Amino acid sequence: MIRVRLVDRCVVHPLVKAEYAAKLCYQRTVPEMKSGADAATVKFVEEKLFRTGHHTTLQHSNFSFEIDGIAVGDVTFGPHLTNPFYNSDQRSGRFCSEMFLDPDYRRIESYIRFYWPDESPEKIDAVMSYVRNGIRLYQENLEKATLLAEGYLREERPFASRNVLKGAGKIAQEQLRNFIPVIFPTALVYSVSVSALVALWESSWSPVMRNVTDLMMDEVLRDYPEAEFLFDTGRRRTSDWSPEVSIGSGCRDEPDSILESISGGHLFSYPDPGDMHPVDTLRFRPELMDNSIGDISTTIGVSVATMGQDQRHRTIYRGMPYFTGSFYCPPLMKALGLGTVAEQLLEEWKGLDVSPTLRTTIAPYGAVVSYRKRGSFNAVAHEQAKRLCWCAQEEIYELSRKLREDIDGADMDSGLLRMFEPPCYRTGTCAEGDRYCGRDMSIRKTGEYFPKRKV
Repeated sequence: MIRVRLVDRCVVHPLVKAEYAAKLCYQRTVPEMKSGADAATVKFVEEKLFRTGHHTTLQHSNFSFEIDGIAVGDVTFGPHLTNPFYNSDQRSGRFCSEMFLDPDYRRIESYIRFYWPDESPEKIDAVMSYVRNGIRLYQENLEKATLLAEGYLREERPFASRNVLKGAGKIAQEQLRNFIPVIFPTALVYSVSVSALVALWESSWSPVMRNVTDLMMDEVLRDYPEAEFLFDTGRRRTSDWSPEVSIGSGCRDEPDSILESISGGHLFSYPDPGDMHPVDTLRFRPELMDNSIGDISTTIGVSVATMGQDQRHRTIYRGMPYFTGSFYCPPLMKALGLGTVAEQLLEEWKGLDVSPTLRTTIAPYGAVVSYRKRGSFNAVAHEQAKRLCWCAQEEIYELSRKLREDIDGADMDSGLLRMFEPPCYRTGTCAEGDRYCGRDMSIRKTGEYFPKRKV
């Protein structure tokens, strides 16, 4: 099933480093760093630091894990969902093509049987029929969607290079994957501190999460058995959590974005584009500290695919998601007249009588989830500088375009609108180098620079 490997070990024993950090705080001279964790170190960290909640000392040590074979949905609704104290790089779905090499999808069925052993054979058969149906819709329409994307690229991006035009197939994959269930496997590098790992292990809310964090714990304790006291099974969560599914239905052809509030607009200081690219220094400049006080709150409705991308910005706070019961039909899917079959696939998914955690893991990429977001001006500026660039995928761009319109109507005098500009809007120069999207930058001051996109 899922494989976990510790790929970056601590040079200094994590308990030794925690003891060293704590003693540095409370003595006049810099302490000596021990060469190993003796009994005195273990007792000191357990009794003086861990049990008393002095956990900043445990955050000097970090572990990086290679996690392979986990379902995309179990990442989006698992280790990426709530905890902001991590770094992660996940394999793009475009490079998971081996998932189609097994026409019977035995690996998917084995995954379900392993993590949800109480599901009956009849229910698993129904799940696998639904999975095959989603893949069939994707494969049958991919060639037509690619040809359509080529035409839209020429229409929307008059200066597109040959390499950009070659990206039609990639765009078709991105939009048609909304048919595919998110149970297909992926891989990621996941880095956390000691205290974050322990908190994640204690809080795990699904069968997959409990297994993955157990494997992470095992990897750590194999190298550092003295740290066993950190993992207290009596404190570990045993109940499951999964997003609720609303009774809504139908296809949506654009994401939802509702501006809830703007706080502290008068505090806003617009950063220079050079403060964000290529290195984001917004949170490191004293002159921009007030931008961490003002904030913007929204409620959004996006596909599960875009929710997974939205999680990349960990400085944005997100509320608990729920499935709205509707399906996101991107422009290529809509132009090919696939709305009805998309709705049928969604109803097939909603009608499966399975465990809520399994239903979450087999949701189609196109299932719409809704949640609230709140970010400081510095966090939002970082996020939006990337999203209104045409190298961003269509749904992400549309979400930001709608928020830009709401800001324009609600707070025109504070200068906040300047957060919703890609670097090219102000400078006339693409910051993406060879990835220049090909749009006409000459109209940025005189025309509609933020139109609704198809690709």
